[in-house]
Amino acid sequence: MQGDSQREDLRQELAADLNGAFERLVLEYQDRLYRFALSYTGDPRDAEEVVQDALIRAYGALGRYEPTRVRELALRAWLYRITLNVARNRARGVRPRLVPLEGPDGDTALPEPEADSAERPDSVYEGAERRRELDALLAGLPARYREAVVLRHVEGLAYEEAAEVLGRKVGTVKSDVHRGLRLLRDAIGDRRTDEVI
Repeated sequence: MQGDSQREDLRQELAADLNGAFERLVLEYQDRLYRFALSYTGDPRDAEEVVQDALIRAYGALGRYEPTRVRELALRAWLYRITLNVARNRARGVRPRLVPLEGPDGDTALPEPEADSAERPDSVYEGAERRRELDALLAGLPARYREAVVLRHVEGLAYEEAAEVLGRKVGTVKSDVHRGLRLLRDAIGDRRTDEVI
């Protein structure tokens, strides 16, 4: 896989010259980490601060690690884990807000409508409304399930990587994703029933 070889190259560069390679790490991961932090905080400014703090912590840790440890890092999962820890620390005692599924550039993990219908204003409105509803439903999930669903289905991490980020067993993460998706389906079904009544 090309992504694996690129991450391997980046780990090698970081181990050899942290100051010279850290900018590449930032450029490669900042948008993904921002989207993940935004899904956790629900606030763009908070998400920016979380990512900035996470990257500062990552830089400090990499500077303390032996080069062999840097070369062996599961870099993507490690960065998501730092970001999650920073977001959790900032959010202690705060009820989660809406969880946008859009990234900083407006890209979304949700399927887009057909090209011809996407141009119609009513289709654009309905798509945006559906995303807002899903954001609200996702925000309403217990944190355990929300984190697992976002990492797996919004950020696209493999179950193994999500398990590493969350500090849980792979089977537990699979279960959390399954339960989270079931809760979302139930909530969507309840909303549709309410609309009909």
